[in-house]
Amino acid sequence: MSLRHHVFAAALQTVANLRADRWLREFAQGCGVILMFHRVRPQRNECFAPNRELEITPEFLDFVLTELRREGFEIVPLEAVPYRLRKHRVSRPFAVLTFDDGYRDVAEYAWPILKRHDGAWTLFVTTEFAEGKGRPWWIELEEALTRLDRIILRDEGNLRLPARTASEKQAGLIAVCERLCAGPEERLLAATSDLAIQAGIDVGQVVRTHCLGWDEIRALASDCDVTIGAHGISHSSLAKHDASTAAREIAESRVLLEHRLGRSVDHFAYPFGGRFAAGAREFRLARHAGFATAVTTRPGHLFPDHADHLHALPRVSINGRFQSNSALRALLSGIPFLALNRGRVAPIEA
Repeated sequence: MSLRHHVFAAALQTVANLRADRWLREFAQGCGVILMFHRVRPQRNECFAPNRELEITPEFLDFVLTELRREGFEIVPLEAVPYRLRKHRVSRPFAVLTFDDGYRDVAEYAWPILKRHDGAWTLFVTTEFAEGKGRPWWIELEEALTRLDRIILRDEGNLRLPARTASEKQAGLIAVCERLCAGPEERLLAATSDLAIQAGIDVGQVVRTHCLGWDEIRALASDCDVTIGAHGISHSSLAKHDASTAAREIAESRVLLEHRLGRSVDHFAYPFGGRFAAGAREFRLARHAGFATAVTTRPGHLFPDHADHLHALPRVSINGRFQSNSALRALLSGIPFLALNRGRVAPIEA
């Protein structure tokens, strides 16, 4: 866990210990919040499961939806956000539910729970994942390191690291990511593909196993409570690319989805979505592509000022790190983001 995550975890614990989610929430809580989910699947007990932080259990999703109602949140579709932000008098806070990437388990485990709670939600689809030819490299890397007892990066100075135990695998994963994630994506994808080959993994099968295909996405889209949004063509970190490539990733993902689904696609989620993956240029490109809203992974609640920044909306991640009653209440209160965002209630930055 990074220093940033340690600070955030400490903030959550402090809020819980002081019960500050009750007496400070009026100051910290916005008029609404966009919640970000990725995967919903039963608890995995493997010792090495680095992507577990992207997962919550079906039981916790059920708890989140129950708690939202109990805390007075109204669950609304993403399309309602611009109006809600411009509405000056709000009787109760609203919550928007979003799921990134298009994982198969969202349809299997999350959809029935969402239907039971009458919850509107948005699925952000990466079009190459839906085509069955994309590269969710973080899953490929986990599966490769799970099988390997030695990590060999042949194009990286023939780097060799032990990977016999869970702790060695975790250390190796960190070393690989530190070496590759900040550089060109082509280099990262090539190294991940090579590790998968060493492990005897069919890279093409990984995306087909874990991600929804077009027929399944169309079935979801037929539900009136489901909004389909765009999440890029290849799930590429847009800020790493030149403007024309970033523009194509944003605009053509919309065109492809609209062609496949036969309906308008009005919302975009920046892949990875942090300040080093999406900034002022990407916000302009999403606006120029005609999206009504675009969401980041920058943490925070929504405030009226966000009405002027509809293509840079923050979200609150509901993930495997913080699956507890106290953590959820702290997140919904908005208080932890005061510490994370250095005291600014509604940080809107390029």
